[in-house]
Amino acid sequence: MQNIFKEKNIMAIFKAFRAVRPVDEHAKDVAALPYDVMNSEEAREMVKGKPYSFLHVDKAEVDLPEGTDIYSEEVYLKAKENMEKLVTDGICKQDEKPCFYIYKQIMNGQSQTGLVGCASIDDYIEGIIKKHEFTRADKEADRIRHVDYCDANTGPIFLTYRENDEISAIIETWKADHTPVYDFVTDDGISNTVWVVDCDETNEKLTEAFDGVDYLYIADGHHRCASAVNVGKKRREQNPGYTGAEEFNFFLAVAFPKNELRIMDYNRVMKDLGGKTEEEFIEAMSEKFTVEAFDGEGAYRPEERHSFGMYLGKKWYKATAKEGTFNENDPVDSLDVSILQNNCITPIFGIEDPRTDKRIDFVGGIRGLGELERRCENDMVIAFSMYPTTLEELMDIADAGKLMPPKSTWFEPKLRSGLVIHKLA
Repeated sequence: MQNIFKEKNIMAIFKAFRAVRPVDEHAKDVAALPYDVMNSEEAREMVKGKPYSFLHVDKAEVDLPEGTDIYSEEVYLKAKENMEKLVTDGICKQDEKPCFYIYKQIMNGQSQTGLVGCASIDDYIEGIIKKHEFTRADKEADRIRHVDYCDANTGPIFLTYRENDEISAIIETWKADHTPVYDFVTDDGISNTVWVVDCDETNEKLTEAFDGVDYLYIADGHHRCASAVNVGKKRREQNPGYTGAEEFNFFLAVAFPKNELRIMDYNRVMKDLGGKTEEEFIEAMSEKFTVEAFDGEGAYRPEERHSFGMYLGKKWYKATAKEGTFNENDPVDSLDVSILQNNCITPIFGIEDPRTDKRIDFVGGIRGLGELERRCENDMVIAFSMYPTTLEELMDIADAGKLMPPKSTWFEPKLRSGLVIHKLA
């Protein structure tokens, strides 16, 4: 049945909803990193002494015996039980009326402010919400079951859009005139502040303002987004008389204007030199790159597109892609991650699929370039520091209907889960 809120191909929908969220004094106790930035063992350590951590919901295997299959039904049932317990124990409650929620984070003095609301699964289906990344069926299947069992979107999708002055003005005015409901600093030093927009008139203005946003772009959370949409489709099949107004037609998201965000570098490390000596490798690298020793202090951090740092034999080098080794007019081929993959990682190392090849690993920029040196002293032999992909490059690729290579973007700070939950019924 047609979604009653819109006809096809007219601007983005972003709406208020009745969030399930922590009571004010327990926000910091509940807030947790996204489920996909740690493994089960790390999660078990993180929840020690933290009975209300949302990891008890998002990675419910932490409350089951070690060795439990993380994709077994008992894990999803435990997630549902743990989420319901947060409400019955009075740790979380549902707001009485639909609201938007303003979410501000500060990391190392840099802030980002987004609007928490619900996006439309029809916008995703019709391409108004644009993606740039490949998703894996096994990862989707896990989150589909998690959302379905919990009857809720537990982790927000990270969306971005090109700046809209009206939306920004409404948000800034509300922040200036109202006291936040949550304001705390997490153990990793990230400041998290949340305001509840509980004025019907303001919420209506925000919804109308999103009519001026042509497209929303998935910055992070492709698997969560695809899973939420698939659960919505499933609920539609189970409810053939649906009107389009039901909550299962929407999913939880935080929408940030592009100018609020930054992408960090996503660096590469390799276990070997593809059978070559250091001299042979540099010679092979020099066919497509200008390679020169770095004479500066410390590690080499690329300062512009198409340049790369290379750490080999306890020395840093600067490598610059030669003209003609990529197509500047192709938004994917001209990405630095593509240039390195197509001119070095595939032809020299013989790594065709960086998603599955065990000889390559990826290091988020949050760890610093010293982590690349450390890895090369331990389990790797060569590292490449990257110039960060830009938001404009991400949007250009999504606009072209193309996909980025894996591990192209690293966003910080990470959105906390558990602060705002969207019930599907």
